Amino acid sequence: METTGRRTNRKGFTMAKDSQRGAVRKTKKGPSVGTGGHGRKALEGKGPTPKAAERTYHKAYKNQELAERSAAKRGAGTSASPRRNSGPKGKATEELVTGRNSVVEALRAGIPAKALYVAVRVDMDERVRESIKLATERGIPLLEAHKPELDRLTEDAIHQGLVLQIPPYEYEDAVDTASEIIAKWKKGHIANAPLIVALDGITDTRNLGAIIRSVSAFSGHAVIVPERRSAGVTAAAWKTSAGAAVRVPVAKAPNLNRAIGAFQKMGFFVLGLDGDGDVSLPDLALAQEPVCIVVGSEGKGLSRLVRENCDQIVSIPIDSAMESLNASMAVGISLYEISRQRAVKG
Repeated sequence: METTGRRTNRKGFTMAKDSQRGAVRKTKKGPSVGTGGHGRKALEGKGPTPKAAERTYHKAYKNQELAERSAAKRGAGTSASPRRNSGPKGKATEELVTGRNSVVEALRAGIPAKALYVAVRVDMDERVRESIKLATERGIPLLEAHKPELDRLTEDAIHQGLVLQIPPYEYEDAVDTASEIIAKWKKGHIANAPLIVALDGITDTRNLGAIIRSVSAFSGHAVIVPERRSAGVTAAAWKTSAGAAVRVPVAKAPNLNRAIGAFQKMGFFVLGLDGDGDVSLPDLALAQEPVCIVVGSEGKGLSRLVRENCDQIVSIPIDSAMESLNASMAVGISLYEISRQRAVKG
């Protein structure tokens, strides 16, 4: 009995000890002092990860700062007069050229570029090497970026690890440009009489690029495009112009008909190109004077008001089986004829 009692006492003691330990554990588990919700706040997220270029400690941020400083220095060092941006609705937009073939061809054509993005661990081939070489020679900043960043930058376009960032083209004012050309001619700074080309309703950027190229080839001085419903100087236009857009300014006119009126007051003869013209191109008698050639789209031709405001409508003789010529081709033929007549009579 005593042994049993001792065992009972020993068991009872053990149970009491266990109960005390359990009480201690409960005391340790439960918070004795309030945390003020710090633990809950620590579990909350801090929002989406900022872009690499927005992190001050990231290489992309430093590269971006360097690119901006370089661009500012280049802008400060140029002697050219500033041009006004005239993008859609007054807002200029940048453009991206993606893909190895497109990027290397754009760099070969001398298209102005703000930066060349190269993917981290990009698979080097001839096009990548040449692109990096051309960009380095021209002082274009090289920015290294991971594929997800390039995907986001290009909105998932096929870039093959190469992306060329092109700044928005800075258009001059059409009337100011024509006035400057007339002034230089009168002072003897320009040998040939002023020659400009205005586009009426041409929306194909490749046509614009080809026209810029023809204007450069035949000693023209500027290209005029309307503010609305017209092609702009994009990467495609730069490429088609084969670099001529560097030499020939492209100016914008808020209202083409008003610009034509201003040109006429300056002394320009405005000649509209149309299949049903008053004069055939070989019989043109105004080649020696300041000339503005106006060309319309291949389908619609010149708009009614533009046609009425022209001093003369000129047609190009073509085979009757051909309804019309491509706008850039018509401009090229007209510029050649004017250039030929000036050379003969000069």
